[in-house]
Formats: sequence, structure tokens, C-alpha cells
Amino acid sequence: MSDISDNDGDEYDELSELRQRHKPESQPSVDEAFDLDDLLPTIGEFGKYQKLLVFGICLPACIPCGFCAFNQLFMADTPDDYWCRIPELLDLPLEQRKSLSIPRELDDGELVYSKCYTYGVNWTQLLESGEENDLTSMEPNTSWPLIKCREGWEYNTSVVWSSIVIDFDLVCDQDIYPTIGLAALNTGGPVGVYLFGLLNDRGGRRLSYFVCLATLLAGSLLTSLSKDFWTWAGSRVIVGLTIPAVYQIPFIISLELVGENYRSFVTVMTCTFYTSGIMLLSVVTYLERDWVRLSYITSLPFYAYFLYLFVMPESPRWLLMRGRLEEALKILERMAKVNGREFPEAVHLKLEAQIRRDKLKKQKKKMANVGLADLCRTPNMRLKTILITLSWFANETVYLGLSYYGPALGTNQYVSFFLSAVVELPSYLCCWYFMDTWGRRWPLSLSMILGGVACVITVMLPDDAVDETLVLYLVSKALLSASFLIIYPFAGELYPTQVRGIGIGASSYIGGLGLIGIPFITYLGKDNLKLPLVIMGFLSMLGGMTGLRLPETLHHRLPQTIEEGEEFGKNWQFKDCCRCAQKPEILSQPASYENLDVLAGSSTNASEVELELRDSRRVREPAPRIDERTPLDTAASGSGRPVHRPSMKRLVRQMSVMDTQRTHDGTMQLTHWI
Repeated sequence: MSDISDNDGDEYDELSELRQRHKPESQPSVDEAFDLDDLLPTIGEFGKYQKLLVFGICLPACIPCGFCAFNQLFMADTPDDYWCRIPELLDLPLEQRKSLSIPRELDDGELVYSKCYTYGVNWTQLLESGEENDLTSMEPNTSWPLIKCREGWEYNTSVVWSSIVIDFDLVCDQDIYPTIGLAALNTGGPVGVYLFGLLNDRGGRRLSYFVCLATLLAGSLLTSLSKDFWTWAGSRVIVGLTIPAVYQIPFIISLELVGENYRSFVTVMTCTFYTSGIMLLSVVTYLERDWVRLSYITSLPFYAYFLYLFVMPESPRWLLMRGRLEEALKILERMAKVNGREFPEAVHLKLEAQIRRDKLKKQKKKMANVGLADLCRTPNMRLKTILITLSWFANETVYLGLSYYGPALGTNQYVSFFLSAVVELPSYLCCWYFMDTWGRRWPLSLSMILGGVACVITVMLPDDAVDETLVLYLVSKALLSASFLIIYPFAGELYPTQVRGIGIGASSYIGGLGLIGIPFITYLGKDNLKLPLVIMGFLSMLGGMTGLRLPETLHHRLPQTIEEGEEFGKNWQFKDCCRCAQKPEILSQPASYENLDVLAGSSTNASEVELELRDSRRVREPAPRIDERTPLDTAASGSGRPVHRPSMKRLVRQMSVMDTQRTHDGTMQLTHWI
């Protein structure tokens, strides 16, 4: 036990030295903001407190987040068969009614009843002038004029018996309206991220989350009560405001309270639980076919999350940023107590002194004035920004487009939708492994290119190859899901620290524009089932090929300033496309959390707090050690293999830590990332 504690202490010495060595020289140490990452190794990076937070709040909150994002696909479901409604003939049997009033037209070489036209006959006059027996035996006259449906439609409700299409007659000339409603849902996303992002930074994570819940429930209630399409579409905009935020806020709280080494685990688990919720949605939509009740049911779990008012903590990072010292210390001390650790007194004194200085000075720290223009000022940074944004746009657009298009394929839309979610789970785990062995660039590009190829070759299949088309679609969906998990940390590692938040925000917002247009691409599938897949396939391949030009980031020192970002990847050559991630350079200069295990030495100018943290860890050697293993680690230990090998520690530190968009003081921000 003492050996383990000594090793941890040495690792923390190295971390302290690393942070101290790379502090900006322009700012005196007395004015430095306190970094919670320096404290977490002392009070527990993934102890009992964080596990309760992640598995009790964050992950359960992610399960139904896909409900309100994808229930619209089934609320706007269109029956396969419908025809013009003739009120005067409703007393006749169905087949006689259709035979008499509906003309036939060719569809794929087969004569079928028209869905949008009827004979322009005055049926009231015909009924008054003739006998009923004569009417039932009458044959339609091909010389009768054809007119569009005027009295609405009748629908074959054997499969789809309730939807907004049936209630609002959104067929024929109005069949694009459900697509407009889907675009309205996605239009609310970027606006909501901006608004809830402001509230998140000014009012706190807790307030932002519960306001987001209330907004989502209000939009869902308005959806259920809608009596016309435009009211329904407006309600979907309200729901769309909350879709990214309601998923991200608990996720951000968890990320801010776990150590850097565990953020990738939390991210993968969050994606897994989110996908599990989409799988559950396919079951719910199969059991409940009424669109009004479906809206109620899919919003029901969010009412239960108001119970989080009693257990969800505020983010200590946000409290420290706002100067609410007592509240931050209370949460951090509770965390240390639950984790079985001792809270360092020096931290308390440091924060109190910092708040007193801020009150006396009444000044804000001077920050470097950087903006979006800095990303495009120099040639290499400009090229990388364009390539990242193009790849992000293609990835996000195709991923969501494939998610929307799932129910249109196969013989059963509920099974197809379920399978489209199932294939994401193994892709997350494989992606987590490959991106930390092959690097970021190759898994991202290969998954997008191969996924695009799988989409495009569907055009070579015959029209009756339903199962084969579905299989290729599922292969493409799995590959795009893997690339979607990579693009976020890859972009965070390519953008310099100085403009990382601005860069990720800009790329994600531009990528979000594709979410507004993708419903109209899937709408093309009404006439040609494979055309949307071909379009999305080419877009995916284009995004994958642009990613090959980006420099690899695994095992590389990440750029901190714009100048370093300009130099990073500047000497790129064509042969680099054929090269996977290089081996870690043992003697490379450290500048981030990468390769911490190869550092050595002791800090000569460590701050007082860091020294105190280091000392407090060594004093507590005899104390019982809290198990901070993830469930994946626990499973490995059950198989008889050692878990905390030095090589595994090094691998964990080289894994993809999700570098979430942050402000200058380290607090994480919302990003439009569906």
C-alpha cells in the first residue's frame, strides 16, 4: 500500500511540476486562478462521490434525451395507402367507393389507385337523379375530368393509425410539411445552445438544467395539444431549443468533477446510455401508435428529473469562477469526505486570499484578445480550420441523416430503427480502442470513407434487395457513429488552447447548419429510396478525405498558443497520409496531460498550494485507498489480470480526454453537439 501511495505522490509531483513549468510568464502567480484539476488527485479523481454522480445522475439523465429528438419520426409517420375522401359516397363499401371515384394510374408498371386525384363529378346531383342500385353498379367514365382532392383524404390505418399526417392531411401537395417540422426541430438547436449557454455561465449549471427541463416539457405539452400543423411545428422549435442542452448539462457537471484520466470513460458511457435510450424509443413507439399519447409518454421521464433538485450539485468550477467560495468549498469538502480523503487546508486559505484580492482590486483579469479571425489569419491554421469544419459538417450531417432515414428502410420501420441504434454500441468501444492505438486521423477518415462507400454502393442493388440495402445502411451507420465520437476530441486537440473554445464552437455551429438541411435530403427518398443514401455517402467520403490532410495528434505535444498552432502540422507531406500514429517520444517537451508517466524531476518553483497538496498525499499513506476503478477496470480485475500496471496508467493518460469547450478559467461550455 505504501508503494502505491508513493507512486501516486510521484505522479502528482510530476503533474504539479508540469503545470507550474508552463504557467504564463506574463501573469504573476499571485493572481493565478485556482485550477480544480490540481486538487482532484488529492480528494479523488473518480471516487465514490463521482461514481454516485455519474451513475446516479449523469447517465440516467442521458437515457431519454433521444426520445424528444427522434419521436417526431413516428409522430409524422405517413400511411402507405391513402385516397381522396368523397363525403357523398361514405355509405358505400370501400372498394366500390374507390372504384367509382378514384382514377387509376401507373406506378412502377402497375395500375394503382391515385392518391391525390379524384373524378370531378357532382356526386350529390348524381345521387339525387339516380337509383342507389344504379349507382352501385355504375362504372367510372374515363372521360370524367380529374381534380385534386378537396374534401381531405381517407387512410389505410392497418399499420399507421395515428399521426399528424392523418390528423392534418399532410399528403400530396403538403407532403413536405413533416420535413419542414423536422427542420424546425433542428433549427432550435443552435439557438438553444446559445441561450442556455449564456444561462449556464451566468446562472449556473443547476438553474440552466431545470430551466431546460421546464422548456422541454412546455414544448412537449404544446406538441400534444396542437390542433394544426403550424402550432405543432412551433412546438417542435421549442423542444429543439433543449435537445442538445438537456443532454450536455449533466454531462458537463460530471466532466468537471472527475479527473482528466476518466473523462474519456465518462464520455463513452454517456454515448452508450444515450444510444440505449434510442433503442428503448423503438420499443415505446412500437407499443404506442397514437402520436398524442406518444408525445406524453416520451416526455414523462423528464418530470422525474426535477427530483435532481435535491441531489444534483452545482459545479464547483462555476462557483469558483463566480467567487462563491463558501458554496464551492462545501461541495469539495463533501466530495473529499465521501471519497474518504482529507481536504487540504492550504486550498481553503488560497481561495480565501484570492477572493479578498479580487474584492480589493475589483478588476477582471486581463486576457488575450483573441477571436474567430485568429483561426484564419495564418495559412496553416486557416487550412486546418477549414478542413476541421468541413469534416465536422459532413460527419454531423450524415450521422443525423442516417439516424432519420433508418425507419424508411427494411420491412419493419421499428426493427430498422432499433437496429440502427444497436450498431452504435460496438462502434463506440472499437473506436475508443483504435483512436488510442492508430491515432485520430486514420480511424476518423477510414470510418467516414468506408461508411460513405457502404451508402453509395446501395445504388448497385436491385430495388427488391430490401435486406441487403438495410445491411449496408447498418454498416454505414456503425462507421459514422465511430467517426462522430472521434471528431470532437480530434478537433479539440488540433485547435490551440488559446482559441480552442472559439474553434470548437465555430466548427460545431457550422456543422449544425447541415442538420437543418438534412431532412430535405431524406425527403428525396419518397421518390427514390436510395438517392438520400447516395448523397450522404458522397458527402461522408468527402469529409473523410479532407480529414486525411489533418496532422495526427496522438502522442504529440498539443499546441497552446496560436503561434504553436500555426507550426503544428506545418511541415505536412503527402506521405504522412499513409502513416498512423507515431510512438510516443520519451524526451519530447511536455505541455499538456499527454505522456505524464515519462516525466521526471522535481519542481523547483512549485506553489505553496501544490507543495501542500503533495505533502498531504504523502502523510496519508496508511489511510485506506478508495477504489477509483471504472466498471471496465473492475471487470478486468475479475479476470485475474492486474489492473494498475504502469503501462496501463500510461495508456490511460494517452487516451482521448474529451477536451470540452472551456472559458479562460477552466469552466466548460455548451457546444452544439447532438
